[in-house]
Amino acid sequence: MSFSSDVKDELLSVIGQARHCQLAELASIVHFAGKKSKTGAGFDIPVENEHASRKYFTLLTKTFNIKSVSDTVAQALKLNTDTVGNADPDYVTDARLLLKDCCRRAYLRGAFLSGGTVSDPNKGYHLEYVCRSPEQARQLYDILLGYGIPAHTAVRKNHDIVYIKEGEAIVDMLNLMGAHTSLMNLENIRILREVGNTVNRRVNCEAANIAKTINAASKQSEDIEYIRDHYGLARLPDRLREIAEVRLANPEASLKELGEILDPPVGKSGVNHRLRSLSELADSLRT
Repeated sequence: MSFSSDVKDELLSVIGQARHCQLAELASIVHFAGKKSKTGAGFDIPVENEHASRKYFTLLTKTFNIKSVSDTVAQALKLNTDTVGNADPDYVTDARLLLKDCCRRAYLRGAFLSGGTVSDPNKGYHLEYVCRSPEQARQLYDILLGYGIPAHTAVRKNHDIVYIKEGEAIVDMLNLMGAHTSLMNLENIRILREVGNTVNRRVNCEAANIAKTINAASKQSEDIEYIRDHYGLARLPDRLREIAEVRLANPEASLKELGEILDPPVGKSGVNHRLRSLSELADSLRT
């Protein structure tokens, strides 16, 4: 089962305590997934949209205290025309249903159950809503903006998309919708990924430093060998001859290690200065 399905399964059991929250989520499901009923009155939620249709009838039952399937259908028709309102061409939910924070959270829940997906956090961070009109996308975007969620909009295959790419923002979204178990699972994965990325960065940094040190040591040895063959180490001042001999004898040693071998010991900057002088001498001999 996908992470997106896990989130939706969890949201099926999240029911707003107040009737106005339940109505807001019902309206959201109708506008994101509803289709005109074949009877011409009210709307149907396609059965292939399993999570939306299950939550829809659960909410109808709880909101209106319905006892039977026939009563549920009858009340659904009444709900669609009297409470949620007819699905306008722009599919925008009546703003009066979204005045409270709890209602806006319920709206986001219904929208996600009806037209939302979230990627496997092991592979990347991406949560999106597929909207049915630019107006619906704008309403959803504005609600997310009100919560400080960095959402983006796009058009894909004639569908308006509202999406989120940041892992922290997706965590905030799961919290807003009430998917707290999924939130914790995502946070655990984020922590593991961040630790892994940190380790990789450090390993890469260490590898780069080692490679840099090896290349520098190799160049220093080449310069000293050129001086030995074309000038002679014996002609060097004592401080340069000494570091030249130590470098040739210890081709893989760091500057710090070279300085500790000298007698008396010399700091890294002193060792580096002497080796630089040797490289300059080798360059002048080559020209």
